[in-house]
Amino acid sequence: MDVHDVSSVPQYLQVLQGHRRTLQNAQSKKGQRPRAMKSREEILGQFLYRQMMNKTPAGNHIRSAFVPPVYPPSVSPLSDLKKIMIKDLTLETHHRGSFILLRALSTPDVMTAIMLIVEDEENRVLMLQLYHQGEELATKYLTQGSVMIVKEPYLKVMADGDNGIRVDQLSDVRFIPPYDDLVPLSWRERVTEDDTTANDWKMAGNDFFNKGHHLQAIESYSKALECVPTAEETLTIKLNRALAFLKRHQLNAALHDLDGLSSEFSLFQKVLFRKSEALYQLQRFRECCDVSTTLVKQYPDNKSANDVLTKAITRLLEQQRGKYQFKQLQREAATDRPPHLDHATYVGPVSVRPTEAHGRGLFTTEAVKAGDLLFCEKAFAYVYHDADNPTQGLSLLMNAEQSTIIMGTHADLLSLIIQKLYQTPSLISTVTDLYHGSYKPVDISEVDGTPIVDTFLIERIMALNGFGCPLSSYGSHRKFLFRERMVENAKKFDSCGLWPLASSINHSCYSNVRRSFIGDMMIVRATQDLAPNTELNFWYKSPQDSERDSYSKGRKADLPHWGFQCSCVICQDALNTPSKVLQKREKLMAELRQVSSSQNRNLVRFETILSKIAETYSQPPSRVPCFSLWDPYLSLALTYSTQDQPQKVIVFGLKALESLGYIVEGGHIPITQGMTLVVKKWGLAVDSLVPCWMTLANAYRKVAPDLEDQAKCYAKITYRICVGEDETFNEIYGPGSQLPRG
Repeated sequence: MDVHDVSSVPQYLQVLQGHRRTLQNAQSKKGQRPRAMKSREEILGQFLYRQMMNKTPAGNHIRSAFVPPVYPPSVSPLSDLKKIMIKDLTLETHHRGSFILLRALSTPDVMTAIMLIVEDEENRVLMLQLYHQGEELATKYLTQGSVMIVKEPYLKVMADGDNGIRVDQLSDVRFIPPYDDLVPLSWRERVTEDDTTANDWKMAGNDFFNKGHHLQAIESYSKALECVPTAEETLTIKLNRALAFLKRHQLNAALHDLDGLSSEFSLFQKVLFRKSEALYQLQRFRECCDVSTTLVKQYPDNKSANDVLTKAITRLLEQQRGKYQFKQLQREAATDRPPHLDHATYVGPVSVRPTEAHGRGLFTTEAVKAGDLLFCEKAFAYVYHDADNPTQGLSLLMNAEQSTIIMGTHADLLSLIIQKLYQTPSLISTVTDLYHGSYKPVDISEVDGTPIVDTFLIERIMALNGFGCPLSSYGSHRKFLFRERMVENAKKFDSCGLWPLASSINHSCYSNVRRSFIGDMMIVRATQDLAPNTELNFWYKSPQDSERDSYSKGRKADLPHWGFQCSCVICQDALNTPSKVLQKREKLMAELRQVSSSQNRNLVRFETILSKIAETYSQPPSRVPCFSLWDPYLSLALTYSTQDQPQKVIVFGLKALESLGYIVEGGHIPITQGMTLVVKKWGLAVDSLVPCWMTLANAYRKVAPDLEDQAKCYAKITYRICVGEDETFNEIYGPGSQLPRG
């Protein structure tokens, strides 16, 4: 939703088509033995040269990431697999029932994957490509001599025509510590002494930790626990390992180590503090408060503990009551890079339930008013594209099977989600329960103590549930008003994230809620007064865009990416409107654009054409909004405002609102003394309606002063809906602001 889809852009489509031909050529070799491979020296030499070239700064660039043909993760225990060698591999084949033991001959090179040259026990070599692995693996773990097992390896024909093993599933590769019995004696730098003690391994773990090598630290601490440590040593080792797990965001593992530590332990203060940190990162703020309270009571001089407790209480209030200091959030989003805001998710009067025809949906649990906060959700995962950072490039995520090309940070988001689930398995169902189309995932969640996170399932979920987003809707609103960067793809964003609760909202062109963003926080507010048990809808594809390519041609809004067509009242009306009427409307719209673009716009003719366009709609706008009308009506209101014709402003300002489904009473010309301005029914919410209300307020000040404040009140509610909050309203629309007037 709102992603930068370039699937139909010729230059990118050409790349995708070329990739599809490469896949077809590779598939024609399926099952064949590789031709005579290059020599060991040649493969290594080419790799080292490419590695050297890749270290040259590339600046702001676009890299391509290709989603390969789908294959499931290995779900067989290692004990059920047989060892094979490189000579046994065949092209474009997943070698089910087998594993291969490999040793790195090079340091890693990182592009869209971690790449390195590896050898087997018979000294044959090839390229190994590891996708979606964490940064620490490449920078601090893998080196010459690192040993790994690849389960059910996939030998592919690479883009340059050479052959290599590609690993997309995290659980399909297992990294073997140098002391493990699986490492052949000939590959060991030294044989581990039998008298190496638990303390020796603990000290080794401490050394690794102090160097920032947390993976090796965890391995060393785990080995220490196998060496029959004393009770006191066991407590210390688990405490240290928990901290290493925390550094790697392996939060379940950290809590598992900490939960077993006795309150009699001399370092119990550290136990409680690290437990509070893990619970905070898991957003389990009630439990975090409980642990932190105990910590503060027992150790009142621990300032860090008091800080964590204060933060946890603040987050708990946000989580339970939805009380945010939105202006502070805006400041944080403007300064923090990336804008990962330290705030909690609030879920208001909504719940996820089954729908009659669209799987799950989100429903109100009580009556709400237009502008009410329904929920404010922190992203499960979020990647920000900083256009001002010359070192951060964009990526093209290409999926040949789905024929999609998405520009932005989606390739990074995919890896981020996979890593987060792999590191903290308790979160897996949060993502895998989301809609994933027809994809059939494996039904095994763990093998050999390792969680199974299906890369291709996560890719489908991300593609169908992810959101493109601006840095803040406040910033987008300002740019919109002041006509900055008003380009056709202004609603297609390069930053993106996954918000699981928001993903349960189904599409309708006639939406009744609207999403807005502050950094990695999504805010969803009601755009209408809603009764209890009302299903919430927002648009996946804006009806403003669809007016040109669907509604005006008498078609429903087509959403092939999600596999359905919209059947809302707007789409039904478009489908039922005769083609002659649509052609007449389009002809009149062309005339209107011509009049509008002339140097001296004839307002009388403009109004006449607009009236004729209105006549082409058979349904009243209170039932079916008329997208062709609201922008021209607003344009007239703004024009008459500059000509100081307040009555005309009121006429066309209200028509603009009514064209989007609003029913407004009490504000029409002629003004009736003592009447109040009331929105009886709210319509669609668009950014332009905030200045529309403010322009009406300015006009009422001149002809009906009693109505000015109420118009401003509606402007503020509309602003709150569009921007997510109204604490910054006066920065744009308050006294002394420079509000554009058309």
